[in-house]
Amino acid sequence: MAQALTRRTPRATPAAMDGHPWLARTIDVMMRPLYPARRLVVPEARGDVLELGVGTGLNFGLYGQVGSLAGIDPDAFMLERARTRAAELALPIELHQAGAEALPFDRGRFDTVVMTFTLCTIPDVAASLAEARRVLKPGGRMLFVEHTRSTQPNLGRVQDALTPLWKRIGGGCHLNRSAPDLIARAGFEVVEHEPVWRERWTLLPVYRGVAQNPA
Repeated sequence: MAQALTRRTPRATPAAMDGHPWLARTIDVMMRPLYPARRLVVPEARGDVLELGVGTGLNFGLYGQVGSLAGIDPDAFMLERARTRAAELALPIELHQAGAEALPFDRGRFDTVVMTFTLCTIPDVAASLAEARRVLKPGGRMLFVEHTRSTQPNLGRVQDALTPLWKRIGGGCHLNRSAPDLIARAGFEVVEHEPVWRERWTLLPVYRGVAQNPA
């Protein structure tokens, strides 16, 4: 079994951790209904892979024959659980306690960036996506599955109204961010995106997609 490597910060003690311990303990149960959507994107990763927002490592078992896997998350409690999952796999996984706004990697290091239900919680979306482009090779792919703002105006307004409370109980999660639009505005070419399930009459429409870093 592989040993997960944690960079930038030593193994944290509970008193020194930053994050949401209650959310780390419950997030797997909360995200279970969305797990099938992860299966649509994670196995498509190739080469040297960076996962933004690894959380508790729910995606680790879905990766195929990748060259290497690095992951970042700012929440030390999430990373504690991710380390346990990583140690059960044959693939060495390099974990960093870091925010997506300042990635500890060289320019053009990765062939693939994976993002699953992450963009909703990132504080500075523009800076984070700019960093993702920086560390992704020209022509490299971003694979994403995210819940997004509804295309139905009335439901979008309901999402706007609920988001302040939702952020407080959901670890900073925004209901009303349009992931494909934000990725396109950051300079990626969104080559495909589609709803995972029926979009109508839901406050949590989920989209999967592929974006490319222009050469």
